[in-house]
Amino acid sequence: MTFNLILANVEKHISLNESERKFFCSLLKEKKFSKKDLVLSEGQTCRNISFVNSGILRAFFNYDGKESTIMFAMKDWWVTDINCFIKHQPAMLNIVALEKTEVLQLTKENMDKLLHEFPKFEKFFRIIFQNAYIREQLRTIQNLSLPAAERYDNFCTKYERIANMITQKQIASYLGITPEFLSVIRAKKTKS
Repeated sequence: MTFNLILANVEKHISLNESERKFFCSLLKEKKFSKKDLVLSEGQTCRNISFVNSGILRAFFNYDGKESTIMFAMKDWWVTDINCFIKHQPAMLNIVALEKTEVLQLTKENMDKLLHEFPKFEKFFRIIFQNAYIREQLRTIQNLSLPAAERYDNFCTKYERIANMITQKQIASYLGITPEFLSVIRAKKTKS
């Protein structure tokens, strides 16, 4: 596996010299998952943050027997159960591969080593975590204020690359609606 994509991701926010690149890459562990493999299971200790090198992951939680999708992570995205990763607690989320997926994982211990050795990575992870917080805040506001059809349009814009690759049930669980209601929304869109 090459590190080009993850290094480009990091270097969108901070500049690295060769020794910083080598040290960072030495801390990463490559993992490959088949479709339906769990990257993280609810209740498991969350030890890693994962960078998607290829494939698609879905983060979700179960409540009253229903799955609620929190996010989809595509190529060039980071994903973890952040609360549990930072606090060394059992995971609240499940993260599953929706297709053959390759990730690069960084443990919390290795992240701490990285931040100690090269404090400039604090800026990188601050930006990543800020962007995740902003994304979730906007999603919460939209879920509370926008009609389902607009939320679906926003979903198709945000996840354009995968909107036709994932199931209607998964999209509906992300939007907080039933698959049947999503069918109605889609039918109206094809008529107009």
